[in-house]
Amino acid sequence: MSAILILEQVLNGIQFGVMLFLMAAGLTLIFGVMGLINLAHGSLYMVGAFAAAAVAGATGSFLLALIAALAAAALAGAVIEMVVIRRLYASAHLDQVLATFALILVFSEGTRWVFGSFPLFLDIPDVLAGPVTLPGGIEYPLYRLTLIAIGLAIAAGLWWLIERTRIGIQIRAGENDREMIAALGVDISRLYTLIFALGAALAGLAGALVGAIQSVQVGMGEPVLILAFVVIVIGGIGSIKGAFIGAILVGLTDTLGGVFLPPLFKLFMEPSAATQTGSALSSMLIYLLMSLVLIWRPTGLFGARA
Repeated sequence: MSAILILEQVLNGIQFGVMLFLMAAGLTLIFGVMGLINLAHGSLYMVGAFAAAAVAGATGSFLLALIAALAAAALAGAVIEMVVIRRLYASAHLDQVLATFALILVFSEGTRWVFGSFPLFLDIPDVLAGPVTLPGGIEYPLYRLTLIAIGLAIAAGLWWLIERTRIGIQIRAGENDREMIAALGVDISRLYTLIFALGAALAGLAGALVGAIQSVQVGMGEPVLILAFVVIVIGGIGSIKGAFIGAILVGLTDTLGGVFLPPLFKLFMEPSAATQTGSALSSMLIYLLMSLVLIWRPTGLFGARA
């Protein structure tokens, strides 16, 4: 295979990874700080995508669509945190799983009732349409490069927020000892709502950005949610750095495995069998990666050691 093809697929893997990071970053904050298993996080990804598609269809503005995605997902996250999630912090994980699974059904049926069962489509803005020539003569879609840039910028912004701001200090302290920071006068309820809304906004933004290269449809968040959980397990629960590294690893592993394993098996197998075997194994690679990481470091790459 040519070097150009390999570089293109590496860029595809990085783009996939940074979008996974937007999902996983909010999920790891919620899980790490609140101790909450939120299966409805994928539904907030879907809310952002549908809000963006609806606003873009009405106004023709992609920028307004992204703002709408952020606002709709953050608002939905804040509401469900105050109405439902707040009652679950002291509950067993099974109760959290059942309640947030119920939210998936509510969001899915509510979205289907509002928008119908047919997929919506979000067009790439004209200014970002078409390819761009990279060093080495590689033609690569400008929009996908923009997604990579946005993801890296958000990763840097989250690092600054967590490591260099007062609210970041409160978030890190809440992860370690929520009772102590409550005793010091921090409003835990407001902090939790803020974290949940921030995580929801990131998920909604990811849904809107990916919605321009995929269809926007009911249930689109559940497959991404599974991958986001894999990311935070690999990276370490509660670690933004771990979520970023884990997302890039998962994105590259999934993309490169799907592209290169079938041709590799064709070197010593029949083409049809090689395609089937390579495709099956490529879908397992990220879970094999997760298993290897957990064998080496049970708390994840950047999780706190027990």
